[in-house]
Formats: sequence, structure tokens, C-alpha cells
Amino acid sequence: MTDIEIGRAKRARRAYSFDDIAIVPSRRTRDPEEVSTAWQIDAYRFDIPVLAAPMDSVMSPTTAIALGRFGGLGVLNLEGLWTRYEDPDPLLEEVAALSGTEGVRRLQQMYTEPIKAELITERLREIRDAGVTVAGSLSPARTKEFAKSVVDAGVDMFVIRGTTVSAEHVSSQAEPLNLKEFIYELDVPVVVGGCATHQAALHLMRTGAAGVLVGFGGGAAHTTRTVLGVAVPMASAVADVAAARRDYLDESGGRYVHVIADGSIGMSGDIAKAIACGADAVMVGSPFARATDAPGRGFHWGTEAHHHDLPRGQRVQFETVGTIEEILFGPSRVADGTMNLMGALRRSMATTGYTELKEFQRVEVVVE
Repeated sequence: MTDIEIGRAKRARRAYSFDDIAIVPSRRTRDPEEVSTAWQIDAYRFDIPVLAAPMDSVMSPTTAIALGRFGGLGVLNLEGLWTRYEDPDPLLEEVAALSGTEGVRRLQQMYTEPIKAELITERLREIRDAGVTVAGSLSPARTKEFAKSVVDAGVDMFVIRGTTVSAEHVSSQAEPLNLKEFIYELDVPVVVGGCATHQAALHLMRTGAAGVLVGFGGGAAHTTRTVLGVAVPMASAVADVAAARRDYLDESGGRYVHVIADGSIGMSGDIAKAIACGADAVMVGSPFARATDAPGRGFHWGTEAHHHDLPRGQRVQFETVGTIEEILFGPSRVADGTMNLMGALRRSMATTGYTELKEFQRVEVVVE
């Protein structure tokens, strides 16, 4: 790809967001009823390629169970309010009533309460008892501390999620998490990220991860771009990491690592474009924040929003449009792509003639 000259001392390549591209119809179309949205990671098969982001505004034990019964995967934030407080509902009510900069300060205060290992066990047991796949998320900084509690609680899938996660973290202050050793010693599949480049993804795949998150998480609620100046448009990021998956497949002699788009998934069309660029599944936050039964009461925030000294997120308010079930499967009462996400994905695949998600990854796209 030809570099663009920013100035005499700096060149850069052009990158594209989901808004910059469009899916091209093919010569064949199909009935949407003939399309399968199922996917599998490790031993776990799901009816829909949707993981709910581990954010307190969208995932509680109750909503994680609901999403599991709908055929997706709810990932619980194991550093969130649900593992710090016996009953976080009054705090969630309070968050919905906050205003302006008061919101950031109060969130910081709420999240200073220590994480309790016994609550990690209790929340994951609640999800397991419902008979759905159990997934929990920790940041790289807290993984060593609480990993044993998570595994002993019977988690099926372990998610290590941060704004930017690398396989080569360097620190003179503390011993960094050795992802390769950690993943090797676990008996459960690990999904790790975010990353946004071919090289970073390839290094994460070599740790033994079952899946790699592409993006910086937080989506509509994060301000990493404005605070740190760090961002990569998602269409290019997903395509680059999909190329790393292909290269690692050859390098490893056939080991397939799943690519999960995590960021900029706001509308149903973004899901289709993410898969068209090479993703196997998507991690969704803000669409579920619009659900009437989401714990955030129409507000949405991520772990970046309450960082103790450099918040990189904000508390965003959305208009609620329907239940989680309606947001996933309809019927839709709006025409903006915020409801019936899976119906839209099926129709997009049917319009281009594909019946399986892996086939749909080959669909033609254009730059608008």
C-alpha cells in the first residue's frame, strides 16, 4: 500500500473505518431463512456471532444469562460493580442520575471499593447455574491476582481485555503478565486484546490465545483518541488482524485463532462490515446500552471512564429502543440499524449470496 506524505519527516498509510466502506452485492441472492449465523470457538458453539462487552452498563449476571439463552455470549466484567458490591443496583441508579463532570468523579469513587474474590465466585456460579456458557473478563493488570478465583469458579472462557494489550509489556515497576506462560497453564480457552495491527495480533496469537480482540474497546464511550491520540480505524484494523490469522495458520500448521471486532460496532451494518473484513464475531457494547433491560438504565460507560488518574472514557446516554431480545432479533420499530441486529446480518448475507459466516468473510467491499 502506498504511503501518504504527512510532511517531509513523516509518512503514513491510509486506513479505513467501517463508515468508509460498503459491502458489494453479488450475482446470487438467497432467502434470509437459509442463512446461518452460527460460529464456534474452541469447544463452544453459539447461534449468533455476538459477545457482549464486559461493561457494567450492559452486562450483569442477569443479562449475561439472557444473552446466553439467546445464543450469544455475555462476558461479565470481573472488576466491575458486581464484584465490588453485594448489591450494586442502588449505585447503578445513582450513575443514571449524575450530571457533567460529577459523573467521572463519582465513578472513580465507586470503583475504589476493593474487588472481592468471593463475589467473583458468586456471580460466575449464578451464570453457570443457569446452564449457559460462562465468560468473565479481567484486565492484564488484575489477571494474576484473580485468575485462580475465576478458574476455580468454573469459568468456561477467560477474557483478558484492555485498551491496548501486547505480548511484550515492559515494566521496571512490576513483573508483567507473561501471557504465553499464563495461557499455557490454563485449562480454559482465553480471548485476549485489544490490538489493531498485524504484528501485535501475530504476537498475541503466538501466546496460545483462542481468540484476539481487535480494537480498543469502549467504543462510543471511550475517549482514548482525544486523550492519548491513539486510534486505528476499525475496517483496516480487522483486515490487518485477519491477515495475521492467515499467516499464523500457516506458521502453526493449521491452528485457527478467532478474530473478534471490539469497537465501533454501533449499528447492524457495522456487524456485517466487521465480518466482511474478516472478523469471526463481534463484541457489542453500545447497542445493548439502548436496551430497556440493560443495567445502565440507558447510560453507557467502560473501565476507561473511571481510571484513577487519567480517565479515557465518558458516561454516554442513549435513548432506549427495546429489550435485549428485540435489539437482537426484532421486530424493529426504527430504521436506523439499532434493532434486529441479527435479522439485518442475515439479510446482508442473503443479499450477497452467502449462507455461512466464514464464506461471508470473502465478500467484496468497496471504499466509498
